[in-house]
Amino acid sequence: MRVMVIVKADPSSEAGIMPSEELLTAMGRYNEELAKAGVLLAGEGLQPSSKGARVRFSGSQRTVIDGPFAETKELIAGFWILQVSSLAEAIDWVKRCPNPMPGDSEIEIRPIFDVEDFGEALTPELREQEQRIRALAAGRSD
Repeated sequence: MRVMVIVKADPSSEAGIMPSEELLTAMGRYNEELAKAGVLLAGEGLQPSSKGARVRFSGSQRTVIDGPFAETKELIAGFWILQVSSLAEAIDWVKRCPNPMPGDSEIEIRPIFDVEDFGEALTPELREQEQRIRALAAGRSD
């Protein structure tokens, strides 16, 4: 199972305060441990919402909202994508993570949908399309 591990933002991450050398070192060790265990698929920190934008959808209308965004508790400061055997395994990994923020913080774990989760609504044609998209995305080099 794949999960997204979401690091919630706090006022310091939204202010663009960079992590200390000590935290970067601890996170580097943690990320290396995840990679060596074969569970790390991706992981990145995100810049403050002041450097981002949102697109609001209302029918056929699209409205762009420039950051920053007011509710820090709704914002994400970073993420990992992990391949684990269960939610319990993901929880075990996250409990080993260094605290990503200077004060109290929260990390959320959410399972990622797999193709099988969509049942009959995902027709054979849509499954083929999904496979083509994944192959194209895997072949892209940044």
